[in-house]
Amino acid sequence: MKNKPPKILHIDTGKAWRGGQQQVAYLFEGMLEKGLDTALVCQPDSELENYCKERTLPYFPLRMRGEIDIIAGLRIALLCRKLRFRILHLHTAHAMAIGLFAKLFYPTLKLIAVRRVDFHINKNLLSQLKYKTRLLDVIVCISDGIKKVLLEDGLPAEKLITIHSGIDKYKFKHLELPPDFRQQLGIPEQDVVVGTIAAIAGHKDYPNLLKTARIVLDKRENVTFCAVGEGPDEKQVFGLARDLQLGDRFIFTGFRKDLGSFLKMFDIFVLASKKEGLGTSILDAQAMGLPVVGCDTGGIPEAVKHEQNGLLVPPRNEQALADALLRLIDDSQLREQLGQTGRKTVEQFSIERTIKKNLKLYQKLHEE
Repeated sequence: MKNKPPKILHIDTGKAWRGGQQQVAYLFEGMLEKGLDTALVCQPDSELENYCKERTLPYFPLRMRGEIDIIAGLRIALLCRKLRFRILHLHTAHAMAIGLFAKLFYPTLKLIAVRRVDFHINKNLLSQLKYKTRLLDVIVCISDGIKKVLLEDGLPAEKLITIHSGIDKYKFKHLELPPDFRQQLGIPEQDVVVGTIAAIAGHKDYPNLLKTARIVLDKRENVTFCAVGEGPDEKQVFGLARDLQLGDRFIFTGFRKDLGSFLKMFDIFVLASKKEGLGTSILDAQAMGLPVVGCDTGGIPEAVKHEQNGLLVPPRNEQALADALLRLIDDSQLREQLGQTGRKTVEQFSIERTIKKNLKLYQKLHEE
């Protein structure tokens, strides 16, 4: 960088560990490795705090209570003034609101917000003010699909930039799958495993996946579905699985940290979302050489190229999703072909590229 790099403070208000928190960790550690002066504000007793403790990363635990937490905004402003942080990188919607309060107390701060979902902005006054205020300098969209939605919502193009989420494509390179891993889960050795890694939340559309599974399992005996994740819709989703009589042919694992083992075990990766910012679980699957079946929505088509590294189907269409899965279940050669292409195309989503583009954005704001 031409001038002295700016000091960056990241803020994430999440308590659990999902794709967004993984992105924060990748970016934060990448900046530290490059010698930048940076730190993270996170919730006490959160997964991010545990992560920082384990790795002795610079962080500040701060209780952040929802969006209208003026006290948290004041504390962050004081922290920035004391330690001379110049840019706030706001990784959640609540962090964005708190960052805006911090800027009111410390006006010289530059604010970068991250938008990870392809939902339209809520019509309520607070959401409209939050996204359209002049206090916000830049909104990073993790896909062009998200950028398109925000443009439709009336946000100015000059305030929006696309920086795709990135992955560590070598993360699971040397992972050895435990020999009894399938046995632990009760999956027959001869079965084709169709797997997903996704929070059990509305936009992930588990009902679509469960109905798809019923269609597939009625036609093939040698298939097991496996879903890794937890979330607020578990009661309804588990109830639907019982109603569809999926039994032990659709396994819910809950939250797991050993995601690499699941990706190593899966034969096909599926994401049935009706809304999706990008889908970094798809990128991880591609890095492992898995063929992907995804829905043609949000940022998914930016990662999944139909008939090249995976198959795309319309969202909310269980028959189309089932047909795509059946095609791959019956054709191991096609699975191998799509998976190998995926290993190559995922290169454009490396975390190194993501870090480089963020660093360029920081410098640009610093020089304005």
